[in-house]
Amino acid sequence: MFRRLLAFLLFGAGTVVAVEPAFDQPPHNYWQHPLGDRFTRLKEAVEAGRIVLDGSGGKPFLLSLLGALEVPASSQMLVFSTTSLQLRLITPSNPRALFFNEDVYVGYIPGGRIEVVSLDPALGGIYYIFDIPRGAEPLQAERSNRCMNCHAAEDTGYVPALVIKSVIPGIRGGSLDSYRHGETGHGVPFAERFGGWYLTGAGNFAPNLGNAVGQFSPEGLTKFPLVPGAEFDYARYPMASSDVLPQLLHEHQIGFVNRAVAATYHTRALLAKGPLDNAGIADLDAQARAFTRYLLFADEVPLPPGGVAGEPSFKADFLRTRRVGAQGAALKDFDLRTRLFRYRCSYMIYGAAFSGLPPEFKQRVYRRLGEAVDIARPDSEYAYLPMAEKQTIRGILRTTLTDLPGGW
Repeated sequence: MFRRLLAFLLFGAGTVVAVEPAFDQPPHNYWQHPLGDRFTRLKEAVEAGRIVLDGSGGKPFLLSLLGALEVPASSQMLVFSTTSLQLRLITPSNPRALFFNEDVYVGYIPGGRIEVVSLDPALGGIYYIFDIPRGAEPLQAERSNRCMNCHAAEDTGYVPALVIKSVIPGIRGGSLDSYRHGETGHGVPFAERFGGWYLTGAGNFAPNLGNAVGQFSPEGLTKFPLVPGAEFDYARYPMASSDVLPQLLHEHQIGFVNRAVAATYHTRALLAKGPLDNAGIADLDAQARAFTRYLLFADEVPLPPGGVAGEPSFKADFLRTRRVGAQGAALKDFDLRTRLFRYRCSYMIYGAAFSGLPPEFKQRVYRRLGEAVDIARPDSEYAYLPMAEKQTIRGILRTTLTDLPGGW
């Protein structure tokens, strides 16, 4: 498919890494490798009759699917830009709903098909799009080739990862302007996010690109505001919101996943060439250092004055899976005043994208992470982390991770 040298942006501006061969070629073998992602396992259970999903209608099926995948309905985000395979169905009056947990992302459009990106530890994104079964019809979910046109293209560095768009949609469809090209994660300025998305609970983020369509005139691009829920009936969706907090966490997760998947493919390609030489060692050391900065929120954009309230139902669902350290603290504990989390180490360290990192890369991340939170030998790169926060992060990780290096 991509029989050429692939250059992609891994961890930020100016960090270009070459990866060869392409994701569908050895040693990656994307299409031939056995799958271990959550949706594929659910699909097998449904086909075997061990799990039964609700076939009485679109919304009931969606809710049963989300429940089976342990994806909270409260994570709902509504996007009306035509940035999907089902673009003909997406309008401000029929937005696409997205739902997520750490390892699965589900898309739903009333009257359309279900879209799923499920993260495999070794392969990254596994993509499905399928019709909603009616009544006793079988679930017919097959992996999608067409999704790769965006999910394994320039925006993701030609590896199977996640895509998020911020555009000004035209009144009659299409995109009139776009932002944050190829950039993902908590370091993207708020002024470049949310374009083409409905946004609720974000009054203090004004002005922003959400809740608007545009039109060109001789005077330039004019934006017209949209009121969430005015163009459509919330009753068609599980939730009556498109809250800013899920969107902030979604952004962080996409940045994390894309960096982890890129590192997995790059490390695997390097190792396939034989034992690491000095250049390869230096390469992985530098990438692990950059990955650790993201893991520890080094470049997180501060929240606007007043912080974020967040929908109570989503906050409760999100915290339900917190992993508690020895002192009762967890990486999922919110701050929401000036930053997202009280303890600035990503909870995504427990997810499939991180677990699938090759040991040669993961151990480098652990080593650098240990140095970053070492209170006995402070690291100037992480001076923004108070000693007490470093100590708590270290305690949480020691309690909740089983593969830390000896002596960590």
